Amino acid sequence: MSTTPTTSHRTVGIVAGLVAAVAFATSGPVVKPLLVAGWSPGSAILVRLSVAALLLAGPAAWALRGRWHVLREEWSTVLGFGVLGVATASTMYYLAVDRLPVAVALLVEYTGPLLLVAWRWVRGRQAPTRATLAGAALATGGLVLVLDLTGSLELDPVGLLFAVISAVGNAAYFAFTGRRTELPSISLAGAGMVVGALTVGIVAALGVLPLSAPDVRVDLLGAQVHWIVPLLVVATLPTAFAYGVSAVSVRLLGERLASFLALSEVVVAVLLAWALVGEAPLAFQIAGMVLVVAGIALVRRGTDVPEVLVEVPERRLPADVRT
Repeated sequence: MSTTPTTSHRTVGIVAGLVAAVAFATSGPVVKPLLVAGWSPGSAILVRLSVAALLLAGPAAWALRGRWHVLREEWSTVLGFGVLGVATASTMYYLAVDRLPVAVALLVEYTGPLLLVAWRWVRGRQAPTRATLAGAALATGGLVLVLDLTGSLELDPVGLLFAVISAVGNAAYFAFTGRRTELPSISLAGAGMVVGALTVGIVAALGVLPLSAPDVRVDLLGAQVHWIVPLLVVATLPTAFAYGVSAVSVRLLGERLASFLALSEVVVAVLLAWALVGEAPLAFQIAGMVLVVAGIALVRRGTDVPEVLVEVPERRLPADVRT
């Protein structure tokens, strides 16, 4: 039996989402030593987004193929994606990581999919299916086990506030990326990165976001490296590459499934810690990983209407189409 386009799109979307999750998972662990060495979160995120914007400029322009009018017509999507999905989510996450363990900041940020489900519920006046709710509960419970939050932790309340705001940005990222639009996925990622970098730069210039970038060497994976090494890593792998690939995944899967698939980033982060620094997961963490996978599967099953979003290069979709 031949594979239908829908099945093909979903397969590609799931693979792209998992690849993006692996890339995203490197951000917190790589930038944390840089923050410990004296760099401010504002400086780290400004360099990260600026370099990523440069890296994505070529592919984003090539994908448009001269159709610059699409950027003007989709300005609200680009602006919302860049300000909320890029600048807010990443900056607040780095501010949270500066005050909290990476795992805790990541867990709170990834309550974004739950916020997205709640927002669609309120906005659409339609409750999610039981499978979606059950999947959300399973995935959340699994994350708690994976991140070992059952012990006694002294958490910085300001750091938690930053993490909650990053969760709002995380939800906005999937909401804006999942919109039907003529913008190619990579072009949306590239334009959003430019908007995100400009937003962070303006906030920093106003003095709201402190900048500190000392010339230091950073302890990364047991070696002393120049500060430029972790910055190039986070600008390339979990930013330029991950945002571009993730945008493709959301476009193909729809915001709801893609946002829950992205929860696998936390699981990947635990596995990376095991492989790179020898932090083997405990039995209950493995059980948590199983729950996350089961939760994602239930969310997939609870998708009422297939949310396969494909790029339409020439013809504009009707204005009344909604995701």
